Amino acid sequence: QAEFKEYSPSITWSQCNISFNSVCGTVRGLHYAVAPSHETKLVRCTSGAIFDVIVDIRNNSATYGSWFAVELNASNRHALFIPTGFAHGFQTLEDNTEVFYQMGDSFNPDTSRGIRFDDPAIGVKWPLPVTSISKKDLDNPLLMLVRGVAS
Repeated sequence: QAEFKEYSPSITWSQCNISFNSVCGTVRGLHYAVAPSHETKLVRCTSGAIFDVIVDIRNNSATYGSWFAVELNASNRHALFIPTGFAHGFQTLEDNTEVFYQMGDSFNPDTSRGIRFDDPAIGVKWPLPVTSISKKDLDNPLLMLVRGVAS
């Protein structure tokens, strides 16, 4: 907890989630939350593998719209810390992949938002063809339509 305080002074872990994805190539995201939620996450892949993506959506950031990705898998046991002000998504690289999240706030559907996974302004290079994505995620708007609403 002390190490996280350096990067996110008000962090506490309020909720844990598990996302199970049976099909390789599944995309989830890109998800974020608006105020008053502070959607800080710690993400780890407990079985299978994911291409885990974060996008900077902090309004006055010099890296606004930039993305970063890392492979998380059960073998490397790495985790990705996602601070408030970043959208998050992933693509499964194997069948039967399970992702474990620690959340800084409990999920609130009223503050939950998303950005298109294939937004050309962001340009995430997903490693596989998309085999499965929820209608909700497919209907997410482009980043340019939500600028100014991220916390």
